[in-house]
Amino acid sequence: MGNHALIYGASGISGWAIVNAILNGYPSKDAFSKVSALVNRPLTREMALWPDDPRLQIVSGIDLLKGSQEDLEKTIKEKVPEVDTVTQVYFYSYKQDDDNDRECKTNEAMLERAVTAIEHLSSKLSYVVLPSGTKIYGCQMLDKFPFSGDLPLKETLPPIPEPYLSQLFYYNQIDCLKRISKGKSWKWCEVRPDNIIGFVPNNNAYCLAQTLALYLSLYRAVEGEGAKCPFPGTEKSWVNKYNESPQDMVAHFSIYASLHPEKTASQSFNVGGQEDCWKGKWPIICDYFGLKGTGPEENSPQPGAYIAQHRKEWDELEKKHNLKKGSVDSDITHPGFQYYIMTLFDFDRQMSMEASHKVGYTEEIRTPETWKVAFDRMRQAKVIP
Repeated sequence: MGNHALIYGASGISGWAIVNAILNGYPSKDAFSKVSALVNRPLTREMALWPDDPRLQIVSGIDLLKGSQEDLEKTIKEKVPEVDTVTQVYFYSYKQDDDNDRECKTNEAMLERAVTAIEHLSSKLSYVVLPSGTKIYGCQMLDKFPFSGDLPLKETLPPIPEPYLSQLFYYNQIDCLKRISKGKSWKWCEVRPDNIIGFVPNNNAYCLAQTLALYLSLYRAVEGEGAKCPFPGTEKSWVNKYNESPQDMVAHFSIYASLHPEKTASQSFNVGGQEDCWKGKWPIICDYFGLKGTGPEENSPQPGAYIAQHRKEWDELEKKHNLKKGSVDSDITHPGFQYYIMTLFDFDRQMSMEASHKVGYTEEIRTPETWKVAFDRMRQAKVIP
């Protein structure tokens, strides 16, 4: 019996990619004999674009916060076939809450309940992967970003200052894993991507690639092929350096780490592609849509506003190409996210990949490939024409 991967939050940008990578034979065809994809909202294999593979089971309707621990374990046991053989857990469930204190407690509780359940149900559990992100370095602090003198960012940097520290649930979750893994046979690690570029089957509040894909598809339809498309940020955000994290790379590293516990246990790892800036990649992104990407201008159109202004044209595009409905007006899309990433994050925040290279993970995914793969998947899923 090979490994059995269980993915909590399998329809999200990283969870989706883990399922996809395993089913497409990463790191090898026989590395996993079973994949259990747990999703909140119902999802079909066709909708998710996952390969038709007998190893896959999609399970929906497990609420990690409902009922007692015993109730949760009973539900998981009933719904997940062969849960007693689970070896790896990849945890991507997240509950957003505007109350920071509550968000910290809720997300810690979800993690603890989810991992404890599998620990009780499967004696084979060997590894848990937890994602965090560059908020752990204080990127959300913007002009108060604490590590501008410590670049590239390394996992050994101290925690961010208060009050930001107590407002970030990553710390609660890391402490939780340290606490509940003590004296146990299973290991864990924490994976730190920056902005993840990729595809999601079900819309997602933080999917920059989808926001830009919808905007640039519409821009091309309205302005015509070869039209000039100015960057929607500032002169400063046009040139600041950072690493994007391709979803396949985040998935590959997470799987790699979980299969090499002797190298990766109890550690944190930055994961990202090449260091880049918008000046380097905006023309590449626009080129995919037959547009000419140029630098920022005084009144560069903003994607959200542009889509709202040309909503009629979008509806026509949707109809003409028989596209999936609901992408431009999804209630879970976070309209400010794109502005945040492309305008407000205007400082250098590149990460060191030394730690992941040191444990033997050296895959490189370059910028053009990162975006092309994401856009190709959206095209296949009929999100864009």
